[in-house]
Amino acid sequence: MSVAADVAVPGAPRLTVGAQAALITALVGALCLALEPMAPWLGAWPKTWVLPMTDWVGTGVSWLLDWIKPVARLFSDIMVYPMGWANTVLNATPWPMVIGLVTALGWYLGGLSMAALAFVGLGLVLASGYWHEGMNTLALVAVSVPLALVVGGGIGILANEVPRLKGAVQAVLDVMQTVPTFAYLTPLLLLFGFGPVVGLIASAIYAAPPMARNVMLGLERVEAEIKEAAIMSGGTRFQQLFQVEIPSASKQIMVGFNQCLMAALSMVIIAAVIGGFNDIGWEVLLTMRKAQFGPSLLAGMVIVIFAVVIDRMSAVLATERKRYDLRVVWAVLAFAVAFTVLFWSSLPGASEVAMLDGVAESVDRGLTRFTQTNGVALEALKNNTLYYVLLPLRIGLDQAVLPFTWGFMWTPAMSAWVFGLGAGLGLLLAWRGNLTGGIVTMILFGMIETGVTNLPWPFVLTGAAALGYVAGGRRLAILVVVLLGTILLSGLWDRALLSLYLCGASVFACAVVGGAIGVASAIWTPVWRVVRPICDMLQTIPLFVFLIPVLMLFQIGEFSAFLAICAYAVVPMIRYTRHGLVDTPEEMMEAAISSGATDWQILRDVRAPYAAPTILLGLNQTILYAFSMLVIAALIGTTGLGQSIYLALGQADVGLGISAGAAMAILALIADRLVQGFAEERRKALGL
Repeated sequence: MSVAADVAVPGAPRLTVGAQAALITALVGALCLALEPMAPWLGAWPKTWVLPMTDWVGTGVSWLLDWIKPVARLFSDIMVYPMGWANTVLNATPWPMVIGLVTALGWYLGGLSMAALAFVGLGLVLASGYWHEGMNTLALVAVSVPLALVVGGGIGILANEVPRLKGAVQAVLDVMQTVPTFAYLTPLLLLFGFGPVVGLIASAIYAAPPMARNVMLGLERVEAEIKEAAIMSGGTRFQQLFQVEIPSASKQIMVGFNQCLMAALSMVIIAAVIGGFNDIGWEVLLTMRKAQFGPSLLAGMVIVIFAVVIDRMSAVLATERKRYDLRVVWAVLAFAVAFTVLFWSSLPGASEVAMLDGVAESVDRGLTRFTQTNGVALEALKNNTLYYVLLPLRIGLDQAVLPFTWGFMWTPAMSAWVFGLGAGLGLLLAWRGNLTGGIVTMILFGMIETGVTNLPWPFVLTGAAALGYVAGGRRLAILVVVLLGTILLSGLWDRALLSLYLCGASVFACAVVGGAIGVASAIWTPVWRVVRPICDMLQTIPLFVFLIPVLMLFQIGEFSAFLAICAYAVVPMIRYTRHGLVDTPEEMMEAAISSGATDWQILRDVRAPYAAPTILLGLNQTILYAFSMLVIAALIGTTGLGQSIYLALGQADVGLGISAGAAMAILALIADRLVQGFAEERRKALGL
């Protein structure tokens, strides 16, 4: 910062680092708008400047895949056997035995409530008519999860034992968790061919990083005294690790086991795109394509039931040591065996029990009546959001405002009024001492008039670099520019801006709605009692299932994708906002109360500032969730990088699939680093 900037002029706001960054961004944006008529390359990156990076990636990866394909195909042939054995065992076991076994396990882990959850849940699966498909799904999970546990656990132990590798392992795990799931599928399809084994391997790859992270975290948190005691006892390094440190870290490792299970299950439907084999994922995908929303919702319900039961049981296994009476376990198992033997001759097959087929048909009929009755209102909601919110944000007011949508034509004079209004509000904020806020307000008004997808690339690079500099200093700013530069040079810039626009709109909606619900949940306990089970349910629903209800009501389109992203990404914002506000230290609350502050003043001036780092972490998770869902939403009508990844999968275009997936990962990674930087800055400001 210059000396002149540090000299405070009486009555004038101080030019902080944030203000300088915002001012530079605003000047670059203004120059781009002024010079674009004479230099069109400022608005759109010329095609002649694009490097054939997609072709390079495709050629390189194809060569690598061809080189390792024999080994991959051999591994695929080997994995057919455990998949077949798991399918045979689960489908051949009589359904009363399976229900009895899971119910007994539920009792042992969580008592009556867990046993009831298991019994009712699997009973609904049986009644749905998708028992065999459900068993095929569980067979995939039963084989993919041990594979993910071995791979993820091995990576975590390796990073712990060789500290020099820890940074590289963390970077690889970051990439694996930010690269969209569909991007995995294209190279896997070429390596392993089409079939259930590909889905198995995709699930294992997706589920391995959570296990690796939790193993690393658990081993890092083993107390030094425990490690020293193991060394003093004369144990070898192998004995220290497996007899002392890993048992001490077992609680954290079991959390990784829970996350591994849920990740594998959430990948089931996605893997069905390239490896469907009569499982639940395939049924959901097939019925959605046929617009059979009743059966699709029923099949999606089976996935949700599995997710809830598996999540609750594995969570109890990870967090609680209490176990219930084994005599009840043996009694439940004995009853299941006796029931199966006594009614063997009259026991209906699992596919014959389908008692909910009528429910699926009723859902279809009810949906038809509902859409016919409320079609006008639903269409109005959809069109109003599209024409008055999403479309202007995407292409700007000057292109979105048309006679057939808004009732009038946008003119240059109106653009001047928008810029003038932004400048007036900005100057007002600056005059009141908030110079940074004033400049940012001007920038936002300019972006609304121009549209996210029409923003000049120098402005985007400068703005992103400015945010990086404020959040994390020079190194983060350089990293942001380099990463965005690769997208620019690859020719995926326009599609990246489309993804950024929809993801940004969804995150903003989640921040507003989720933040408000989180605040209400923190202030009023009855609200949290209602919101908490809804959040629990939303967090256990696999990604694909979110598409079903929005498709039922609004059909294919950008608005449906927007709603699906919001439904999936809003939960972290709610949870972290409430958690941050509730965890305000008692001494700060008592000091505010004793000073005579009202409840609103305490919330605004004490609880909210203290909760800011936690809320920013919630925003970070919301952004990552939105990017994850963005690719899935490509199936119902979005454009941008998600659509490119999906098209690459259909065309087996490895170069486009990996390049678009990498571009999506870059956007998510940049957002992650920026928000973490701002959260860290807030923590330092609070002395945390």
